[in-house]
Amino acid sequence: MDLRDELPVDHRLAQVYRIGAGLCGAVLLVFGCLGLADGLGFFNTRGQNIVGLSSNGLLSLVSIVTAAVLITGAVIGGNTASTVNMTVGGLFVLSGFANLAVLDSDANVLAFQMPNVLFSFAMGLIIATFGMYGRVSGRLPVDNPYYRHRHPGAPDRTRPAALTPATPGRATSGPTT
Repeated sequence: MDLRDELPVDHRLAQVYRIGAGLCGAVLLVFGCLGLADGLGFFNTRGQNIVGLSSNGLLSLVSIVTAAVLITGAVIGGNTASTVNMTVGGLFVLSGFANLAVLDSDANVLAFQMPNVLFSFAMGLIIATFGMYGRVSGRLPVDNPYYRHRHPGAPDRTRPAALTPATPGRATSGPTT
């Protein structure tokens, strides 16, 4: 069974996934392009300040590649955009932890400083939230396409009770004798 078989293909939440991937990808693309345009040293572990964050040539390149992945996911859309968002968001959070561990050391090849770590955590959570929106929850509403796909035999609770047929064998009104 493929993961795509479990997910509904055509649903209105696909726009949320696309918008999230596109916006976050655009932010990363701008950051990466500003870093490369500034002529930063590729492996400089001290970095230079670009829009409030420390950056070097390698981090700028990584940002552009990540932006390309997110924007590609946005162009494809649907479940692909959701999966890309969740994956990239998780990788951002992991990157925040990994770079927090190497702060102020020679292993800090991306020239991270504490604002970069906080940005990585925040951006990762934002991207992942866009990917998980309406898809991951213990209490999805019955009109959610993922709920309907996972519970095809569930009664349609979106109709008023007066239109729902009574359950056979149950009294519908008044006391029984």
